[in-house]
Amino acid sequence: MSTNVISPAQFKGQDLQEKDDLLVAQLKRGQQSALKGIYDTHGKRIYALCFRLSGDKEIAEDICQEVFVQVWQKIHNFRGDSKFSTWLYSVASNVAISHLRKQKSWWRSWFGSAEQNEAELENIEVNDEQTNHDLSRSGLDKHIANLPEQARMVFVLFAVEGWRHEEIGKKLNIAVGSSKAQYHRAKQLLQQALNNEEAITGASR
Repeated sequence: MSTNVISPAQFKGQDLQEKDDLLVAQLKRGQQSALKGIYDTHGKRIYALCFRLSGDKEIAEDICQEVFVQVWQKIHNFRGDSKFSTWLYSVASNVAISHLRKQKSWWRSWFGSAEQNEAELENIEVNDEQTNHDLSRSGLDKHIANLPEQARMVFVLFAVEGWRHEEIGKKLNIAVGSSKAQYHRAKQLLQQALNNEEAITGASR
């Protein structure tokens, strides 16, 4: 006779979802204290997402504040079809992208045309099965922040948040091939940055 063993991680996930459900119900009733509870639960990761997308601490703080203003104003749009955290991170991504599009530098980082990017992909193998690593502990965060905006946005949405290239292309108004090319560019630049860092560390020993 087989039994299903529930791991501690599953218990933790269930507890978080129950907490979110309670806070969402309270927020829909207009209880402002529930917004603080949501911020306390998800604020750090939302800020991390905003920072990775913007590459700037002050901009990330502004975006993060706007995210929770949007949550307060649009909580009734959340119908429970998905986890609240999924909806929240989608709101955060949309707010960040809208904010960054208003920056004059948004398109300055664009390289080449969509046709050039498509041609570049002919000799590129892209692995679409990326895992969400703890980037802060791996030391990648500082290098991600230094990526060109377009490459950084695609890398964060794909590798960190788990978006598909089709979703990224639609959100950023770029071709799917362009999204893949920008992701590959980001990986190359990150690898180069890590190699340089390793070389400097080795030379200082």
